[in-house]
Amino acid sequence: MPTMRPRVSSLLWSLLRIVCFTAALCVGRGFIMRAQAPQTPQQTEARDALNQGVQAYKNGQIEEAARLFEHAKQLDPNLLNARLYLATAYASQYIPGAPSEENRGRGQSAIAEYREVLARDPQNLSALDGLGSLLFQMAGTPPFSPDGFLESKTYHLKHIAIKPDDPGPYYWIGVIDWSLSFRANGEVRQKYNSGARGRGLRDTDPLPPGLREQYTQEFGTTIDEGIDALRKAIALKPDYDDAMAYLNLLYRRKADTVASAAEREQFTRMADELVDQVVKIKQQRAQVSPPQR
Repeated sequence: MPTMRPRVSSLLWSLLRIVCFTAALCVGRGFIMRAQAPQTPQQTEARDALNQGVQAYKNGQIEEAARLFEHAKQLDPNLLNARLYLATAYASQYIPGAPSEENRGRGQSAIAEYREVLARDPQNLSALDGLGSLLFQMAGTPPFSPDGFLESKTYHLKHIAIKPDDPGPYYWIGVIDWSLSFRANGEVRQKYNSGARGRGLRDTDPLPPGLREQYTQEFGTTIDEGIDALRKAIALKPDYDDAMAYLNLLYRRKADTVASAAEREQFTRMADELVDQVVKIKQQRAQVSPPQR
């Protein structure tokens, strides 16, 4: 049975950026409707630049959109949406995994703008989600940063504190916990194999008792947290197949923390059942989707 190890592809990040910008736009529209009407020509010019930037972003002109959002921010530093959209534009230019200083600079610029939004509006969900997402991407770019993943998690937890019925933040906590526990598991096996004589540990082999205890002590709580978070996401969204895919992976990491063969087999079976469930959901979704023209 396949383990179904989903990868956060560039396409997924592109879609995520679109979702984040759309969410920011929806929040922004509400903010503009509630905000006091512009009182000065400079404020009017700032809002015109903001609207032009939104249109440029929609047309795929990201650099032009960022320039317009920056102009709007300079004209009216209190125009919160100019900062939010500027952060999203910078984030959309960041390429996960690209090691160049220019690319990292885009990410840092986006982080700075998101933080400015949160300094003025600590409950801005678009900024919390955007910052959590970007920190996750940057933490996975070499060199791998566990602290970056943990910082990312704090923003998803803040989202949960504000709106606990959203399944998305629970999903991202599960993804982060799997990322940390999976990498550590691989490092433990690699270190063991480097000094082993004869056949080393395969990815599917149980860990020797000493390594199992060490791994459980360091990551057992992380694995349990991720499992709980993903179960919560699925409870809120029963057809959340991405959450099921990562829960399958965390069950396999949980299997590496138990001593008995029966418990290990139980978690492996639970993981396999989730793989089957994900396949079934995807097949059902494909049947109801309209044909592509």
